[in-house]
Amino acid sequence: MKIAVATEDNRGLEAVLSQHFGRCQSYTLVEVDNGQIGEVKVHENPFYGSHGQPGEVPAFIKSIGAHVIIAGGMGPKAIGFFEQYGIQVATGVSGTVRTVLQLYLDGKIQGAAPCMDHEHEPDHEFHELPHDEPSKLREEILSLRKQLERATERLESLEKEKNRY
Repeated sequence: MKIAVATEDNRGLEAVLSQHFGRCQSYTLVEVDNGQIGEVKVHENPFYGSHGQPGEVPAFIKSIGAHVIIAGGMGPKAIGFFEQYGIQVATGVSGTVRTVLQLYLDGKIQGAAPCMDHEHEPDHEFHELPHDEPSKLREEILSLRKQLERATERLESLEKEKNRY
């Protein structure tokens, strides 16, 4: 089974999970056989910085051979596309690829609650990182900083666009 994880960086199993599945920098594809982690490949998101056209990102994930996609959050249209492709969706988690992969393999995360707004706050239980792991919390902070930077850039772009009219 191949599991794709939306990630903020390209550090393989140590990459930070992205809360925005379509706008992530990369997808970390992990082969799992009988619960054992095998080959890990990082695929740059060809639509980084935008969502692309509806269905393009799910089609890309299908093209890299994923059977499962894990992300912090995902909209209902994307979930529908993945369902059409037979790709299982899991959302509502945070942490490194290694952490969320283990949660998934342990059966602690499954299914997806579609985000109705763009905050990507899932309706079901949110699996937080243990508080005794400072390095993973630092990674979460890095992820949040990147998200804030992208949101700020988008806001500035929208304000410039608005001022043109």
